[in-house]
Amino acid sequence: MSYPETMKALVAYAKDDYRYEPAYPTPACGPDDVIIKCEGCGVCAGDVKCHHGAAMFWGDEMQPSWVKPPFIPGHEFLGHIVAVGENRAAEFKIGDRVIADQIIPCGKCRFCKSGDYWMCQPHDMLGFMHHTNGGMAEYVRFPKTAVIHQVPQDMTLEDALLIEPYACSKHAVDRAEIEVEDIVVLSGAGTLGLGMVTYAKMRHPKKLIVLDLIDERLAMAKAFGADEVWNPGKMDVVAAIMELTDGYGCDKYIEATGHPSSVIQGMNMIRKLGTFVEFSVFSQPTTIDWSIIGDRKELNIHGAHLGPYCYPFVIENIYNGNLKTAKVVTSTFPVEEWEKAFKLAEGKEGDLKVVIKFD
Repeated sequence: MSYPETMKALVAYAKDDYRYEPAYPTPACGPDDVIIKCEGCGVCAGDVKCHHGAAMFWGDEMQPSWVKPPFIPGHEFLGHIVAVGENRAAEFKIGDRVIADQIIPCGKCRFCKSGDYWMCQPHDMLGFMHHTNGGMAEYVRFPKTAVIHQVPQDMTLEDALLIEPYACSKHAVDRAEIEVEDIVVLSGAGTLGLGMVTYAKMRHPKKLIVLDLIDERLAMAKAFGADEVWNPGKMDVVAAIMELTDGYGCDKYIEATGHPSSVIQGMNMIRKLGTFVEFSVFSQPTTIDWSIIGDRKELNIHGAHLGPYCYPFVIENIYNGNLKTAKVVTSTFPVEEWEKAFKLAEGKEGDLKVVIKFD
């Protein structure tokens, strides 16, 4: 199958210069490449923060720039294969519906060689570099080392677009090492938080408590499996946890809001020797009393990055209904209306997953 020489695309030239391009060059298919026609792409909070110029992407006086413009944003996408390089013909065929891990591992660094490919030292990510363009375009190239997964042809697009975020959600919950006697607090019921709720419920904790400032999201968290849903804007959630646990605190705390207050809240409500999982991308520095981590509570602090080894499980369990997805995708836009999509993806108007869809 052939594909056109130009395509519709959103292109980031600088943090203050994102442009819709109606005739951007389509990617060429090399001998080790796979080209897909993109069905749609979710707008991640990371995409929004990158567009707003967050230092972790564009750098500041403390850290160098990480992104490599010009690039096409978007990492929550999938599509059908329209071209297969000669060296990939035994693996894929035209028409396959596929998705890839967000990171394109080099396969050569110490992390890739040890199996920890999601921490690849070069760290080339789809949607942030010009040589690994993302899914806010009609066609996308998956290079040789892309970690590609088959997606059922009859899975709905709304469900399929949650594969990448739910893979990240699963990895974060796995990092918490939830056991059946655990009191688990999950802070944040956005798209990623809801993915964590529905998977964490499968781990059968003693009690799963979800926190959010938006009551509508709390209602969804309850429907997705939370035992309790609390609004920190309406009650003292730290005091409630202490009352529930005879003054000890929760066993596991997963932070999925990206707001500094949620970190401080978690440090105050977690028990001694508890496990704190930090998932979020922050747009501002967070300050805490580090003596809580060491001298006072001896906490286990775990980060969570991407969704390594999680895609097959997530694809299977979204498909069979074990992982709940209803009403998570809230708005859909063509790429020409990317500014509206990015604005709603901020979540200030109540949206969860906002999607850019292609014909």
